[in-house]
Amino acid sequence: MTHTVLITGCSSGFGLASAKLFLARGWNVIATMRSPDPTLFESHDRLLVTALDVTAPHSIAEAVAKGIARFGRIDVLVNNAGVGLFGAAEATPAELTQQVFETNTFGVMAVARAVIPHMRERGSGTIVNVTSSVGIAPMPLVAVYTASKYAIEGYSEALAHELAEFGVRVKIVQPGFAPTTSFAAKSGGRRDDLLPSAYTSFAGRYLQSMQNYPTAYTAEADVAEATYAAALSSDDKLRYPAGADSVMLAQLRQSLPEADFMSRMRTMTGG
Repeated sequence: MTHTVLITGCSSGFGLASAKLFLARGWNVIATMRSPDPTLFESHDRLLVTALDVTAPHSIAEAVAKGIARFGRIDVLVNNAGVGLFGAAEATPAELTQQVFETNTFGVMAVARAVIPHMRERGSGTIVNVTSSVGIAPMPLVAVYTASKYAIEGYSEALAHELAEFGVRVKIVQPGFAPTTSFAAKSGGRRDDLLPSAYTSFAGRYLQSMQNYPTAYTAEADVAEATYAAALSSDDKLRYPAGADSVMLAQLRQSLPEADFMSRMRTMTGG
């Protein structure tokens, strides 16, 4: 039997790479995005490209219904859609914070709510929530983004216990820093109004530290492979760091006392 995956945010980056990987490995793929672009993929009878806006409940319901109508079931949900934000916490207005949470947090929960009954009634399924390495090691100048992803870390762990009773697994994929993705574009780029002059010196040191990162940056293929591994997993492993930098941060977090870890992170980020 061919398994079916629904992936959000497939217009670029991790979502597009994951959709192509699942398709190449014989899965039915429901590739969703706010504005469908079938030209991103070669035509295939195991592929459905359809609209899904994670902030619009009717759009979520329609995409889930179309996917089930086309393939009969959804075995795996990959909540990948997300937006980035770079700026000082004190300068980030409440409205912008709300926008980030609408996609990164409430959007993930909304799509999960739409798919969970289908999986629960069948007694099987896997939900893979894509967060970030900031869920392992929060970084400066992305506090709002970090908060939106940290919320999904806790949500996912609680959900894993909640749904185990019904044979449904929950996994977390934690991508590291990936300059090739559209993180900046989706956040409107670097906005000067979110970086008061008091932060200029620190921001410069921090951005320079990211240029001299101690590991390779995360590639889209790293995240696609981690997502695929999480989808196939039948054990209780919850978190899947994706990319050399994410793996390094996870190892540091696990091996160092908290004070040492905090000191190491400040050094790494230009503090």
